[in-house]
Amino acid sequence: MYFIQKRLRLPAVGRGFHLITDLLVAELPELEQIQVGTAQFFIQHTSASLSINENADPTVRHDFEQFFNRLAPENAPYFKHTLEGPDDMPAHLKASLLGHAVQVPITRGELALGTWQGIYLGEHRTHGGRRWVLATLMGQ
Repeated sequence: MYFIQKRLRLPAVGRGFHLITDLLVAELPELEQIQVGTAQFFIQHTSASLSINENADPTVRHDFEQFFNRLAPENAPYFKHTLEGPDDMPAHLKASLLGHAVQVPITRGELALGTWQGIYLGEHRTHGGRRWVLATLMGQ
């Protein structure tokens, strides 16, 4: 059994949903050594998320952003956690709803995502900064 764990630094991006599949794969040449296994990606932040969804049409990412902004709006009068800005509490809610980790099968040295699937970074802060993702590869 083969195990490797790496902490990957993502570039700072603006608020929204960003495809990061290629960035992750580029940092993990060890994937090629695994014929059958699993990759887990865990974001080490409370105001950003990871998810898997449509990787072809950028309007999907736009619609995600619009939906989640309506679901968890800024400046809602019922929020008490506001010291870090109006986008902070909505960012925590969005991250909790979407999740902090994704798991993807590895087949013949590649992530076994479906044809139209990609890994999204959900950046839920206006100025979130660079993010850390912990990647764990397991397999044979």
